Amino acid sequence: MSYKKQELYDGDLTDKIASDYKEILHLINEDPSRDGLLKTPERASKAIQFLTKGYNEDPVEILKAAMFREDYSEMVLVKDIEVYSLCEHHILPFFGKAHVAYIPNGYIVGLSKIPRIVDTFARRLQVQERLTDQILQCINSTIKPLGVAVVIEAHHMCMMMRGVQKQNSRTTTSAFTGQFEHVQTRNEFINLIGANLS
Repeated sequence: MSYKKQELYDGDLTDKIASDYKEILHLINEDPSRDGLLKTPERASKAIQFLTKGYNEDPVEILKAAMFREDYSEMVLVKDIEVYSLCEHHILPFFGKAHVAYIPNGYIVGLSKIPRIVDTFARRLQVQERLTDQILQCINSTIKPLGVAVVIEAHHMCMMMRGVQKQNSRTTTSAFTGQFEHVQTRNEFINLIGANLS
């Protein structure tokens, strides 16, 4: 039996976006009818839909789907969450890792939901600063913990392959609320994300 990949895309939308990509190929003096580019507009259309699928997802509902009453009140940390997003200024990728922690206040969430909401916000046209704050605000307003901390470290292709072309530059953004605004709690978080606990 031959392998067949199943993809779920809106056919009309895919065709419209593909048509625009075909026009872009014309405008940069490429020939979209040549063999290697025949299916590129369709592939690019599906790729951009996948890379921006976060617009069609509700991060609040993702968290609410796995909220549980629990008396635990120490820090919960999910670190080294892979982040892949698109810079809204050039539609070029930026990628890296997110570290997210919260201190429960009567509720915890399923651990897989933290990476899910990171992905939901990342799969939109973004700037790293806004992405960091959106993750924090979503957790803070939905489960109302005693504090939230988010740090993102990322490489930006718009700086690496164009513009200043600095290959080893890395951008770090952070956001803290509640108990993480206290130096001792914040330092514990910083130490944990830097520690190799395996």
